[in-house]
Amino acid sequence: MGPVTPGAGAEAEAGAEAASGPVPPLAERLRPKRLEDVVGQQHLIGPGRPLRLAFEAGRLHSFILWGPPGVGKTTIARLAAQVTRSQFLLLSAVSAGIKDIRAVIDSAQALRGAQGRGTVVFIDEIHAFSKPQQDALLPHVESGLLVLIGGTTEHPGLQVTNALLSRTQVYALEPLSREDFAALAQRAVAALALPGFRLDEDALDLLMAYADGDGRRFLNLMEQVSVAAQAAGRMRAPVDAGFVQASTSPSLRRADAAGDHYYEQISAFHKSVRSSQPDAALYWMARLLDGGVDPRQVTRRMIAIASEDIGNADPRALQLALQAAEAVDRLGLPEGELAMAQAAVYLSLAAKSNAADVAWKQAKAFVRETGSLPVPLHLRNAPSKLHKQMGDGAGYRYAHDEPHAYPAGMSCLPDGVPAPGWYQPQERGLEIQLRDKLNWLRALDEGSASGQDAPASARSGPKAKAQDGQA
Repeated sequence: MGPVTPGAGAEAEAGAEAASGPVPPLAERLRPKRLEDVVGQQHLIGPGRPLRLAFEAGRLHSFILWGPPGVGKTTIARLAAQVTRSQFLLLSAVSAGIKDIRAVIDSAQALRGAQGRGTVVFIDEIHAFSKPQQDALLPHVESGLLVLIGGTTEHPGLQVTNALLSRTQVYALEPLSREDFAALAQRAVAALALPGFRLDEDALDLLMAYADGDGRRFLNLMEQVSVAAQAAGRMRAPVDAGFVQASTSPSLRRADAAGDHYYEQISAFHKSVRSSQPDAALYWMARLLDGGVDPRQVTRRMIAIASEDIGNADPRALQLALQAAEAVDRLGLPEGELAMAQAAVYLSLAAKSNAADVAWKQAKAFVRETGSLPVPLHLRNAPSKLHKQMGDGAGYRYAHDEPHAYPAGMSCLPDGVPAPGWYQPQERGLEIQLRDKLNWLRALDEGSASGQDAPASARSGPKAKAQDGQA
């Protein structure tokens, strides 16, 4: 795509008219007045797509628009009211209360009674509404008094009640693409109506990167650069990337540490490590840190991965994850980033096993099902003569006095509970040797139970094998 230069059209006229009086922000001046003017979201508003069909039919249903900031949620809601000739009311869930909801309902009832017109209510950040607030809307959405359009940057399934979700359709909006930004840039330059103002390709690419899929942020940056170019007398030659970098203060990428984007990205990081893909792990870790996430949240996840997904296949993974966390605590960023990268790569390439995780979950489930089974007498502590007279500790065999330091045949589970075999080492890494050791101990148990000598393999002990898959 070549340099962006001014074009002719209604946008340029609007910009010239606006110059004579108070000028609204560029993003507001370019807010689409028709569905055809909306940039992006063609999977929803393109020909034959669900929202386009509903708009053309003039029969709206309630829906929730889920997506990042600056991708058209408010604009689509306004156009929905326009095409159906409905009253448009806007509430912010951050500041609105039950009283505001009642005022909306009263206004909708009065309008329907006086003019027979409907009401579209757009609730921005609807996920911030409490359950009672959401419940207050239900009967009026169900009766058709209100067409509810919710906007949210958080996954609706996490915060919106099931009752409200069952009465609405959820549509996912996407960040603006490079092609979307290119179209928006042409409109922006025309609307600014500044003779000679141009952006070269590198400058436009940098603004797109700074905007990170957010159309409103992109337009705000365009306006900021145009003001700076005027002040600096940069209207004869195209604005370059260096000037854009010097005249703007780019915001961070989307990775709100308390929001949905954080959980999506930390999940992607975890699954990349689990899938032994170090490049992907580094990418998602860079996205998290670039988005302003506390690095300690990432190192905590690495510690969890070391036990959950690697376990005894490579015990060094847990040690390295803990050391990375300590390095971050001592050094902070950016010095601690390299320790995090080192740990992320090692964890990605370490042999993987969830055997300990599976065994632990099975043990917890067994305890929940069987309750408080008594401790067998031979495992009980016997600190006094009375304890010993009652049989506590009787029959206990001290492992260090036994061959191989193993009391073959003695169970350490409650009476009547057979060996469950929860821990099943994998055929990877150090767990190959742990599996051999476990099989050897089981052979000793079998020999003790039958009163026969243990097999030769048991008498000689487990043989060391190559640690397949070790980093």
